[in-house]
Amino acid sequence: MNHHHHHEDTRIEGQSSLSEREKLGKLLEFWIKHNDDHVNTYREWSKKAGSENLVEVQHLLEEASELTLSINELFRQAIKELH
Repeated sequence: MNHHHHHEDTRIEGQSSLSEREKLGKLLEFWIKHNDDHVNTYREWSKKAGSENLVEVQHLLEEASELTLSINELFRQAIKELH
């Protein structure tokens, strides 16, 4: 299994024409999207675990997806504070 990360964050950090505030806003938006991708993967594998009767694994993956969504909410609040 191979997980490929797009490291757009380093490209954002290297954009000297953006202020630090603008870079942070773009990074937060990127992190939200990136986390949403992970949530989809966690939920996909949670269903697969459920089909294998791995009830505890299914539950833990669902919990991980909910925690990740909570992190995204913190990132959204941070974006609001930037504006």
